[in-house]
Amino acid sequence: MKHSLPDLIETKRNVHVLYAYGAMQTYLQTVVSYILDSIQAKETIILIENERIYRQIKKELQPLLSKKDMEFIHFINSFDFYFSSGSYHPPAIAAYFEKTVQPYLENQEAFRSWAHVEWSSMEEPHHLIDDLEKIIDHAVNELQFPLICAYKKANMPIQLETMLIHTHPYKLIENPLLTSVPDPLTVKKRVSQR
Repeated sequence: MKHSLPDLIETKRNVHVLYAYGAMQTYLQTVVSYILDSIQAKETIILIENERIYRQIKKELQPLLSKKDMEFIHFINSFDFYFSSGSYHPPAIAAYFEKTVQPYLENQEAFRSWAHVEWSSMEEPHHLIDDLEKIIDHAVNELQFPLICAYKKANMPIQLETMLIHTHPYKLIENPLLTSVPDPLTVKKRVSQR
């Protein structure tokens, strides 16, 4: 079953979405749409992204948003986030995330998150990625916030993709017929339940 992501988030806060993206331009358009939707809902967007892509996103957003609107974006450098302990260590990453969201929780402020997960290759031990995704999925359900985890499709071996499908109840769909614009944040619910 397909859903509009904004409609789904409006009715259900604990939405954990896998986005296996293709072209970088489509990725940029998708993350910009998600950010704009978050700001329109007056929710902070915790954007975990690399510095180079963040500059591109910011360039896309600046003509569309006021300076005040840009304050809804809480940027975290993805390298600092994933390797805060010196290596990819799921408990350290989860602790970093908990520390980041704590002020929003204490002030009862709604937030959303976008996490770009990237390495030069997806040769990291898959059990570590699986461990982190399970921890994060638990947090999404417990703290009631939407999260999109973006992975580059071309860098995902089949065993990683299969594992990620099991830890993400929803998958963001790119429309293969439209090369410049994805479906307006359309998600598909996983058929099998955990």
